[in-house]
Amino acid sequence: MPDPTFIALDLGTSFIKGAVADPVRMRLGRVQRLPFPEPIAGLPPLFCEIDPGQIVLAVRSLIQQLLPRATNCAGIVMCGQMGGLVLTTGQGVPLSNYISWRDQRLLQRPPSGTGTYFDLLVERLSLAERRQLGNEVRPGLPLSYLFWLAEEKRLPGAGAIAATLTDFVLAHLCGAAPGMELTQAVGGLNLETLDWHYAVFAKLGLQAVGWPTLRDVREPVGRLELEGVSLPCYAPVGDHQCALAGALLDYHELSLNISTGSQVSLLTARLAPGNYQTRPFFDGRFLNTITHIPAGRSLDVLVDLLSELAAAEHLQLADPWAAIQQAAAAVADTDLRVDLAFFPSPVGERGAIVNIREGNLSVGHLFYAAFRNMADNYQACALRLSPGREWQGLVFSGGLAQKLGLLRQMIAARLPGSIRVCASTEDTLLGLLALARVVSGRAPTVQAAIDALRSAEHAPG
Repeated sequence: MPDPTFIALDLGTSFIKGAVADPVRMRLGRVQRLPFPEPIAGLPPLFCEIDPGQIVLAVRSLIQQLLPRATNCAGIVMCGQMGGLVLTTGQGVPLSNYISWRDQRLLQRPPSGTGTYFDLLVERLSLAERRQLGNEVRPGLPLSYLFWLAEEKRLPGAGAIAATLTDFVLAHLCGAAPGMELTQAVGGLNLETLDWHYAVFAKLGLQAVGWPTLRDVREPVGRLELEGVSLPCYAPVGDHQCALAGALLDYHELSLNISTGSQVSLLTARLAPGNYQTRPFFDGRFLNTITHIPAGRSLDVLVDLLSELAAAEHLQLADPWAAIQQAAAAVADTDLRVDLAFFPSPVGERGAIVNIREGNLSVGHLFYAAFRNMADNYQACALRLSPGREWQGLVFSGGLAQKLGLLRQMIAARLPGSIRVCASTEDTLLGLLALARVVSGRAPTVQAAIDALRSAEHAPG
C-alpha cells in the first residue's frame, strides 16, 4: 500500500492555500490557492464580516482539487487566521457571519460611557487576569467580539459556541462540535491552568456562551465524508505558531516573521509573562511574542498612493516592488522620516511622513525611510522580549523578509547574531507537514518533526 499523505490547508486573510503533504518523504506537493472571499459590502464603518457559507464552499472546493493527488489520504491538517469569531451550533451550523480579525468595531464609543468598547473591556479586567490571558486583550479576538455583542445585547440564546474560523470550518464540514487546539485559543485561555478562563467569561457577562472542547493536535475533530472517502480532520492550529514551526524555530533564535503583518518571537520552555504577549506553542512550550508590528499592510498604503495616478489612467504597474527595491538600494541615507503605524499597533496608532523637502520626497528616500522605521521597530520589540539580548541568531521568515534584502541588512545591523533565512516561502504549509508527521505517528513531538525536517533540509542531494 502507498505511504499515507495528508491534505494541508492554510486559511489565510488573502488566500486559502493547500498542498499535499507527504510525511514520509517530508515534502510538499504543488501549492494551490483560492482567493479568500471578500467582506460583505454595505456594513457600518469599522465592521469586517464575511459570509461563512462562502468560506466553506471555497475550502471544500480546494479539498476536492487536492484529493485526487493525495494518494492514500490519511486526513486533513489545517491552520488559519488567529482571532475572529463565528458563533455556531454544536453541529457546526453557523449562527453568525465570520467577524474577521480585521474588524475594529471595538474602537466605537459605547452609548453609555466615554472612551471605546475596548477601553470598557480593559477596565473590567485586572492586571492579573490580563497576564493570565497572555496579555492578549485586544480587538480582533473572539473574547472582544463576544464582549461587544453582549454589551449590544446581540448574543444569541443558550447553545451558541464561540469558534475561530478554522474550528468552525472543520466542524461544519464534519457536522461535528467544534474542537480547538491550544494554539488557536489565544485570548481566552488561562495560561496558568491551560483551560478556558471561565472567571473572565463570567466577569464579562458571557456565561451563556459555550466554548469548544480543547483538543490535542493529534485528535480528530470529526470526519469529512467526500467522494467516497472518509477523512479524519485534525484540530486546526494557529497560523503564527504553525509558521514558526515551518521556519524550524529553535531555542535561542529570535524569529522575525515579516509579511502582511509581522511578529518578533522567542521560544521558551516555561511560562514567563512580561511586557509582551505570551502564546501557547507545541509540546507544552510557549512563545513570547509581539505581534501586529507594521509591515506589508502599511507598505501597501504607500504603494497604493504611488500607483493612484496610474490607476486613474487605467494603467497597471507590472511589478512596482522591483522598482521600489532598486530605488531604495540606491539611497545611502535620508533625513526623511516615515512612521508606518497607519493602523493600531504596539508601536503607535498614527503614522506620519516627516521632514519632507524638495530633494528627499522620492520613491527611494520614502522606502528607505520606511524600511529604517521597520528595523527600528523590530529592535525596540526585540529588546522588550529580551532586554539582555539573550538570542544567538536571527531567523527571517515570511514573504517580505525573504524578498527585501535591504530590510534584512538594516535589522541585522541593529540586532547582531547569526542570520538564517527560511528557505521556504510556504512556512505555514511546511509547519503543517511537521504536524502531519506527528499525527501519522512518524514523530513523537512537533519538535522531533522539526528536527527531522531540519536534517532533511541539510541532507546532500
